[in-house]
Amino acid sequence: MTAIPAIADEAKATIEENSKMTNDDPKAQTVQQAIDDLIQTATTYDVDTLDRIYHDSLHVIMIDADHNLNTANKEAFKGLFASKRDAGDPPMNTWAKYHSIDVNGDNAHVLLSRKNDLSGVNMDLTLSIDLIFEDDRWQVIREVIFLRPEEQPS
Repeated sequence: MTAIPAIADEAKATIEENSKMTNDDPKAQTVQQAIDDLIQTATTYDVDTLDRIYHDSLHVIMIDADHNLNTANKEAFKGLFASKRDAGDPPMNTWAKYHSIDVNGDNAHVLLSRKNDLSGVNMDLTLSIDLIFEDDRWQVIREVIFLRPEEQPS
């Protein structure tokens, strides 16, 4: 029975294709690479590298499914990843779908969807991320994260 692996491979290819955004703008490609690096770094709890990706003035705003608002600065948000690393948690899901990447000089905005269990529950996330180009690299200065329970297939 090879049909099941073939279906799984096809689904994986579809997810990978959906996670890519076609953008011919070299600056937008650089911004997307910075977010790809952020996703890889955050999902493996590499707090030292997060320190370089997150701007010192990072402000994170999270709104959960019950409309509760939580905020964090750079140290608090890195602490969340450090606690998962220290607890020995397995890496999180790296799935991402880019909806929009806008670059205006040294400022950029990225809108994307993600799936992960950072809160301990599988969630669908919509993220609005602002970046600034400073010290020869793109740095995340603000993340607005909307959380909702992951939709289960029917």
